[in-house]
Amino acid sequence: MSVHQIRLTNLQETAEFAQELARLAKPGDVICLDGDLGAGKTALTQEIAKGLEVPSSCYVTSPTFTILQEYPGRMPLYHMDFYRLSDETEVEDLGFEEFFYLSGLTVIEWSVIGGSLIPDTRLLLTMTIENDLARAVDVDFGTGDWQERLLPFFEFFKINQRK
Repeated sequence: MSVHQIRLTNLQETAEFAQELARLAKPGDVICLDGDLGAGKTALTQEIAKGLEVPSSCYVTSPTFTILQEYPGRMPLYHMDFYRLSDETEVEDLGFEEFFYLSGLTVIEWSVIGGSLIPDTRLLLTMTIENDLARAVDVDFGTGDWQERLLPFFEFFKINQRK
């Protein structure tokens, strides 16, 4: 597994990053979002939804209380939030791991709670608040092909951030 760090300094960079994730996503992919409370996990998911062409009439909100929201797009978006769950046993009891292998993109906030149920092929983004707009994002590519898909974008992104 390889881990990189990127810095998203404003909302535009966050949107570009999220929409690139959506562009590169394949059916059955899982993107895990962990990190600070208020770091922008739901905001990132909203931008991923735009990149997946989720209709604007489907407002993407945090599924903190419903735990799962499904949205239509060029592929389905399964948006989960495990914040209110205590451990992976609850995730398993609710049957959410089945969504990890369907024909859509699964985005999970607070995925650490899913423990060993989370596929090793997932993309893990751990977000840390730097200031009002900037976020540091540790990117763990997992064992799938996310690294090959994202590295060209990361090289471009690093060049843009140096300006």
